[in-house]
Amino acid sequence: MDSLAHDKSDRIFHIVNNAVLGVFLLIVLYPLLYVVSASFSSASAVISGKVWLWPVEFSLDGYAAVFRHRMVWTGLQNTLHYTLAGTLISVLVTVLAAYPLSRNDFKGRRGFTLLFVFTMMFNGGLIPTYLLVKELGMLDTAWAMIVPAALSVWNVMIMMTYFRTSIPLELLESAQMDGCSDFTFLLRIVLPLSGPIIAVVTLFYAVDQWNQYFNALIFLKSEKLFPLQLVLRDILVQNQVSQETLGDAKTAAARQGLRELLKYSLIVVSSVPLLTIYPFVQKYFVKGMMIGSIKG
Repeated sequence: MDSLAHDKSDRIFHIVNNAVLGVFLLIVLYPLLYVVSASFSSASAVISGKVWLWPVEFSLDGYAAVFRHRMVWTGLQNTLHYTLAGTLISVLVTVLAAYPLSRNDFKGRRGFTLLFVFTMMFNGGLIPTYLLVKELGMLDTAWAMIVPAALSVWNVMIMMTYFRTSIPLELLESAQMDGCSDFTFLLRIVLPLSGPIIAVVTLFYAVDQWNQYFNALIFLKSEKLFPLQLVLRDILVQNQVSQETLGDAKTAAARQGLRELLKYSLIVVSSVPLLTIYPFVQKYFVKGMMIGSIKG
């Protein structure tokens, strides 16, 4: 009798749990579906509020307007450059910082680790950072988008934990007996065995670089250096759209409708590149998150 009551309570729990999770899924999924549907609808359907779930009066005018916008191509090119160069530099610096901290025979390891952790809780603030970038001569240069975001202490801690828990000490001892230097051991043994964590950290840095707009807003003045996210901000927040982008839209209503349509289309265009990367590194997420949960 008790088992029947227990089974009934379990079923009720699962039903309620699934219902709650389903509601949260709809809350998260609907805005994404709406943005995609609106981007494939006509301007008149979007501005009149006819779009709810599926595209209404299917149209590619929004995407045509996106690629007519002169700054979109410049922003996309800049963002690709910042993402590729910034991610490469960030992963390299992270590996070089995490590996020594993972070695028990590294003198001062605990002190350096505490200094790294300290910066996770306290930082110099916006004004000192701006003054530092200015003194280094990086204002209004591509380096202002790469160097200030070159290292994440969180990623250093995750990678350090991976090195400490996944690379057997016996490998290091055997390599040292064969005359292998520390750098050779890192390059030829540690890195080939660290594919999962490198993939996860690479994705973290790539997403951060791709979505970066605040540094551009603070450090960049030249439009030719603007990343795609700053272009997106100008269109979404400040409604900066040229007549060339609006194309054949003549009336004020048509121009306003195309502006609204352009926003949704640009959101999709700016999100697709990262979404195409996720399936290839998804299998590494669980392992990476498990490592992050036991960092130390």
